[in-house]
Amino acid sequence: MNSFEIHGGKPLKGEITPQGAKNEALQVLCAALLTSQPVTLHNVPDIVDVNMLIELFEDMGVKIKRPSPNTIKLQADNIDPEYFRAHSYKKKSGRLRGTVMLAGPMLARYHKAYIPQPGGDKIGRRRLDTHIRGFEKLGVHFIYDQDEQQFSLTSHNHERLKGATIMLDEPSVTGTANIIMAAVMAEGTTTIYNAACEPYVQQLCHMLNSMGARISGISSNLLTIIGVEQLYGCEHRLLADMIEVGSFIGLAAMTQSEITIKNANVQSLGIIPETFEKLGIILEIKGDDIYIPAQDHYKINKFIDGSVLTIYDHPWPGFTPDLLSIILVVATQAKGTILVHQKMFESRLFFVDKLIEMGAQIVLCDPHRAVVIGLDKQMPLRGINMVSPDIRAGVALLIAALSATGKSTIQNIMQIDRGYERIDERLNALGASIKRI
Repeated sequence: MNSFEIHGGKPLKGEITPQGAKNEALQVLCAALLTSQPVTLHNVPDIVDVNMLIELFEDMGVKIKRPSPNTIKLQADNIDPEYFRAHSYKKKSGRLRGTVMLAGPMLARYHKAYIPQPGGDKIGRRRLDTHIRGFEKLGVHFIYDQDEQQFSLTSHNHERLKGATIMLDEPSVTGTANIIMAAVMAEGTTTIYNAACEPYVQQLCHMLNSMGARISGISSNLLTIIGVEQLYGCEHRLLADMIEVGSFIGLAAMTQSEITIKNANVQSLGIIPETFEKLGIILEIKGDDIYIPAQDHYKINKFIDGSVLTIYDHPWPGFTPDLLSIILVVATQAKGTILVHQKMFESRLFFVDKLIEMGAQIVLCDPHRAVVIGLDKQMPLRGINMVSPDIRAGVALLIAALSATGKSTIQNIMQIDRGYERIDERLNALGASIKRI
């Protein structure tokens, strides 16, 4: 069952609750390795990427209990650091970008770590410089083994890391998270300037403080970390996944559906709701829920001077790059024109050829920019056969297929399952027609 068969053109109706945040899950799971005491995580998404990381934990000796599909109890009191040199680790970790964040906890606790070449989405080059240069500031030396395609990192004389002043060359979310986890048990004080301050990083910092860490400056781009000698167990609840929330807003508009998104953690969404409103989508915040009424049409705003609206990705509190694929798809059925500018990854817009084949009017200017001329729902997209290239493009294509006339088939849906929990079952409950084949 590696494909979705979708019969589109059906309006949906009802309530849907977003899963726990995928990007937060990968960080806080790795943070559990910083202590030998039990850590309990709630609202963990039951998705492929998270389960692959948990499987790696079990292989390295972490005790795992799962009292429910979305609650996980971990105890890392008997880790084998040498497991990271095993062939099985390299094979599994090569499929998952999140394993790079194992390095920070392992350096903090065991003073050595191994990082394979990053896995995950094929959306462009993802370098490790930010991570490794930050570790170097904390007293870590690295060697790259070309044959093994792996970085070996060790602290000076295998001693405790040393606090340092670190200026990041980019506000990388995973880079910031990794350096935070390495620094929480370093000797002395660490300051991280130009740190990512996404809600997921804030959540990681709050969790670490509940474990006994001393992190200040949370939610800003200047973090101060006073190192401690030991961290303790804790309980932590993950935020709702903001990417799912944005995806459901776009889905409602594209399919002319009336949908209520429950428990959306609205205060942590930043400018996501406002950005969809710029496309003319009506939404109403009701407490911690978002209500999107069925809309026959939605009209793209223009800038104040009357020029064409541009939506681009930017580090928090700017618009997340993970939702630009959804914005692009939703714009195909809006009234008006928009320029979508994907700055961070050079391959993330290459799925637009499938949208063009479905009937969308899109001009791909270069690997980073696409102009979308909205069809104002006068010409519905038509169903086709396509392949999901990555997590976010896969869901964007799923939304397009649900709005299209006729039957669509999406292959390689493991990419979608990597980031979205039972998406077919949950959307079918709203009236969609999605079948695994």
